[in-house]
Amino acid sequence: MIETIGQALQFDFMRHALLAGVLVSIACGIIGTFVVVNRIVFISGGIAHAAYGGIGLAYFFGVNPVLGAIAFALAAALGMGWVERKTQQRADTIIGVMWAIGMAVGIIAIDLTQGYKADLMSYLFGSILTVPRQELIIMLILNLMIGAMVFLFYKELLAISFDPVFATTRNIPVDALYLTLVAAIALTVVMVMQVVGLIMVIALLTIPAAIAGQFVQDIKQMMFLASLLGMAFTTTGLWLSYFFNLTSGATIILVAGAAYLLSLLLKQNRKTIKTPKCRTAKRSS
Repeated sequence: MIETIGQALQFDFMRHALLAGVLVSIACGIIGTFVVVNRIVFISGGIAHAAYGGIGLAYFFGVNPVLGAIAFALAAALGMGWVERKTQQRADTIIGVMWAIGMAVGIIAIDLTQGYKADLMSYLFGSILTVPRQELIIMLILNLMIGAMVFLFYKELLAISFDPVFATTRNIPVDALYLTLVAAIALTVVMVMQVVGLIMVIALLTIPAAIAGQFVQDIKQMMFLASLLGMAFTTTGLWLSYFFNLTSGATIILVAGAAYLLSLLLKQNRKTIKTPKCRTAKRSS
């Protein structure tokens, strides 16, 4: 097996795939933590599907689909965030509308595109083995932007995540920071799209952070652990897909999902073990 791994690493596409998994895991660990803490998991799914509109428009106008996805995802994220903060409409309704409009725009734009149409299924289900060098550079730049945003506004993001009313009384620009957060989610979604596809973005973005949140309470520790878990999931899923000739994106998500179920069992066992001890202590007292 070690020899097989060594042979696989001789190929550029395999090294690119492993590096893409690392870069995506860092972004998911940081932003996914805020997504889980703020309980805005479905916003990431809505942004992901809305981003398909940008992919379709990019093909129609002959530009890089990733750049189109970034622009459309940012527009959708800011639109969702602004409407949710400023109107009385239900958040799930807004997300559903943006989700549907984005997908519809993308499909229609692709239908209207003349000539050869590339395999767009990779954007829906991911294609980590075909990530080119230039997209790795885009991922690195997005990671730096996300890291800088969290570093500069860490305390403020904590405030709006746990007590937005208190943050408002301290003159913290809650609305602006919330829009900044959903913009960072949009950038992360575009990165994850390259690995597991738009349909499964929500899983890789939230599962590592959800697992980390069961075992650590500090936000920084949660980000770090979630990033490590993401790297483990993407690397393990990538090698399993390579050895067994499976779809890489789906394999990564299955590994992450299995780890999440295992973490729930471990947490439940810990509660079961602690409970009898507490009762015994009370009876003896």
